[in-house]
Amino acid sequence: MLVVVAPGQGAQSPGFLSPWLDLPGVAARLQWLSAVADLDLVEHGTHSDEQTIRDTAVAQPLLVAAGLVATDALAPDRTTLQRSLGAVAGHSVGELTAAAISGALSDEQAMVLVRERGRSMARAAAVQPTGMSAVLGGDPEVLAAIERHGLTPANVNGAGQVVAAGALDALAALAADPPARARLRPLSVAGAFHTTYMQPAVQSLAALTPGLPVADPRLPLLSNADGAVVHHGAEVLARLVDQVSSPVRWDLCMATMADLGVTGLLELPPAGTLTGLARRGLPGVATFALSTPDQLDAARAFVATHAQPSGHTLHATPSWRLVVAPIKGTFWAVAHAVGAALAPGASVGRITSLREAWDVVAPHGGRVLEWLAEDGDPVNPGQPLLRLHPPATDEESAA
Repeated sequence: MLVVVAPGQGAQSPGFLSPWLDLPGVAARLQWLSAVADLDLVEHGTHSDEQTIRDTAVAQPLLVAAGLVATDALAPDRTTLQRSLGAVAGHSVGELTAAAISGALSDEQAMVLVRERGRSMARAAAVQPTGMSAVLGGDPEVLAAIERHGLTPANVNGAGQVVAAGALDALAALAADPPARARLRPLSVAGAFHTTYMQPAVQSLAALTPGLPVADPRLPLLSNADGAVVHHGAEVLARLVDQVSSPVRWDLCMATMADLGVTGLLELPPAGTLTGLARRGLPGVATFALSTPDQLDAARAFVATHAQPSGHTLHATPSWRLVVAPIKGTFWAVAHAVGAALAPGASVGRITSLREAWDVVAPHGGRVLEWLAEDGDPVNPGQPLLRLHPPATDEESAA
């Protein structure tokens, strides 16, 4: 099983898009995405210096655009790639890239959102001096030390890496009094992302998104909030907005990948960060860091090796919907009979695990066609639980 992942801010480096412009059609594609983002992505991806592309309003659209053009180069079309994947995920702003790959957003919608996300986060970061530092090693004292200094664990990345975020003086105090056996590395970002400092950006995005049309993902999309599989478009959009001021739990995303049985992880450019975490946090899983177009043939071979078996069916269908398990655990079903009509948001059960309990709902409602999991069954993330006729289908049938 293959998962494609997209990196977050800080992965960019000057000129990293230059070799991709040699591919036919990439320059034209980037010009179009530049128009959508209101930003010269070609210039910033080839000639802008490190300080310029460190700017949040520049870095975020640049990263999403890089992931999209690499995705287009990797497979002949998006549906072909989707059929090869067991899941898709992105770290921080990479979630927008992942949402586009999953089909929940169009590429243009992702670029509009990242344009506004980058601008609003840059404005929030300019209010007061804040930053982020990676804390490497030092478990299990790291989280307590971060809290003691009034900081937030903004990224819990697993594999011995936590990112502390907050006021610069508090970060300096943490550096002067680090946890035992830990090393601190300041990150090249403009502010304390994924903390309450970003709440103004959440409000800006929340005002923008109500009119944005969104689709259900066509394959399992993992959420930074908790590693859950998100299978409904409205929830994808709500989580993308909320995540701006909430910690990234990449450790839980990797735990879900392990639960899914992932055998291969391919990271989109600028690659290296997430494959490095996977080598430590997902032992036995093969990794591929796609950084330059001369790796494309090898990347396609990697995809073929780890792709879903022939006949893999994407979740989205024209005649019925699936409700799937968001996490691994034991499923306790609500006894809805076959043929019962469920209102939007109706509860269909609860999944319990050692870590948490999760209420499962049918966001769109519908008529029960078939139970695919029984009360007390063990389930894995993304596993279908229930098949429903959409309400519109029922109305059309009655007509």
